[in-house]
Amino acid sequence: MLSRFFNKRKLQILAPVKGEMLPLEQVPDPVFSEKMMGDGVAIMPEDGGIHSPIEGTVILVADTKHAIGIRANDGTELLIHIGLETVSLHGKGFETLVETGDSVSIGQLLIEVDWKFVKENATSIITPIIITNSAEKQIQLEPIKKCNPGETVLMTVTPK
Repeated sequence: MLSRFFNKRKLQILAPVKGEMLPLEQVPDPVFSEKMMGDGVAIMPEDGGIHSPIEGTVILVADTKHAIGIRANDGTELLIHIGLETVSLHGKGFETLVETGDSVSIGQLLIEVDWKFVKENATSIITPIIITNSAEKQIQLEPIKKCNPGETVLMTVTPK
């Protein structure tokens, strides 16, 4: 029994964008703040594009380019939702650099974002990072504030 516990693999989720990490509860949208889609964190972006926080495969690129889903090699599914009410931008302000089915590595640029445009035309630029299959996972959030893409660990995920 103990050997099973010690063999659990830990997956580190790195920051996908430079900014300030915030608890999910501070996202001004109940879908995220009440964790309806899953557990995670949010980042208030400062600048730069959206980078892959894990090694894995792209499983979703929203038609409106405002969200991307990635499945890690251990099965953890991650959603990066850029801003709030950004679906209404119909893809303006975003340039996707990957497609569904692509393999991605940590730090790889996935989406370029025109933050000025998004800030002026969406409800918020706050960016939730959600583990969509978090019911099957144990998530440990890191006590950090500032984060850099591909460098800062936001959370650690292990199987339950």
